Amino acid sequence: MNISRIALAGGVAASSVLLLAGTASAHVSVQPQGEAAKGGYAVINFKVPNERDDASTTKLEVNFPTDHPLASVMPQPVPGWNIEVTKSKLAKPLDMHGKKINEAVSKVTWTADGGKIGPGRFQQFPLSVGQLPEDADQLVFKAIQTYDNKQVVRWIEEQKDGAQEPESPAPVLKLTAATDDAHGAPAASGSDSADKNAAGDHAKDEQTTASASSSSSDTTARVLGVVGIVVGAAGVAFGVLAGRRRTA
Repeated sequence: MNISRIALAGGVAASSVLLLAGTASAHVSVQPQGEAAKGGYAVINFKVPNERDDASTTKLEVNFPTDHPLASVMPQPVPGWNIEVTKSKLAKPLDMHGKKINEAVSKVTWTADGGKIGPGRFQQFPLSVGQLPEDADQLVFKAIQTYDNKQVVRWIEEQKDGAQEPESPAPVLKLTAATDDAHGAPAASGSDSADKNAAGDHAKDEQTTASASSSSSDTTARVLGVVGIVVGAAGVAFGVLAGRRRTA
């Protein structure tokens, strides 16, 4: 009896954990394709799952952070969805590649146009963004998900340090350490450069050696050719003299 109760309690606990885990993971999130390095550019995907069994998602609105505005935001076309990019004036202009930027993207909205996210489905909405801030470890985007039954879910709650995940967390993009390449590609390390230089020096040495060897071979061939001509001429002269002696 005790064993049955323990087994039943364990099963209920396990089911609760799985249920909570499923609920926690089924929210709008943002992830980079590769890395999102500080000061660089990145392609990011907003992943939108459908949490309803009787409705489909028909609209997603993503609000961009105002404390770290992004001047360059380019959406990738998504079949069946219209995309609207909204820009706003900046209180403080951005300096981007030596050019002053007075406005930045404040919101991107995807609206279904023949497409939808049905029950048990999800959709990704890609964006190319930059230049990412150098003085932040993450960017918080606030998203609003709308269903065709008029229900609206606001993914706008920010995670607080030491607290449990909120019920409707806002998507958070984690930023990695800055790289030497402004576009996010890692630069060659010192050891790699040294290896390349050493390889280049080695190749030059081999080329020099090969050239010297080839020059030496050419010289030897020429000397042997001259010796051969001299020996041949001497042989002809000897034959002529021998013939004259026999005739005499």
